[in-house]
Amino acid sequence: MNSDMSNRYTAEFKRDAVALALSSDKTVTEVARDLGVSPEGLRGWVKQARTDRGEGPAGALTSVEREELTQLRRKVRELEKAVVILGKATAFFAQDKMR
Repeated sequence: MNSDMSNRYTAEFKRDAVALALSSDKTVTEVARDLGVSPEGLRGWVKQARTDRGEGPAGALTSVEREELTQLRRKVRELEKAVVILGKATAFFAQDKMR
């Protein structure tokens, strides 16, 4: 699922679209066409909804886990930058002390 599609629709719309896809006698492609969304996008939403309910494949991340992973990766990048800056500052002050 591309990120444009995931951000274009509200969580409520996605939830309703998934419920319709799961309860309808129509195929996912037909439901997607009726709603004006891509079939691939709707399939992705259905797959994620199943994972969030614990019905996904082994090792699949829930939406909450995906968000946490994104936040943790961002924090790691920030901390890595801080380590580099602190390393440079330490080297600078160590040289200054040697003079």
